[in-house]
Amino acid sequence: MQLINIGFGNIVSSDRIIAIVSPESAPIKRLVQDAKDTGRAIDATCGRRTRAVIVMDSNHVVLSAVQPETVAGRFEGDTNKVETE
Repeated sequence: MQLINIGFGNIVSSDRIIAIVSPESAPIKRLVQDAKDTGRAIDATCGRRTRAVIVMDSNHVVLSAVQPETVAGRFEGDTNKVETE
């Protein structure tokens, strides 16, 4: 199992990630609001501006304060990645 740092000491499992998207478009804003309303949103921004929205296979939506490109780079590369069994 691979774990990815999404900023400020927050880590998610790379095996469970479906999509990493920018929060700027209207459909993503609706997705985030719906997740907040139904209790499926996980805010990992530490009070900062949301810059990436990570959609998980469990229908949870994780909000991150780092750029989607940064999260994707960590997903593909070895930077800030933690390996476990």
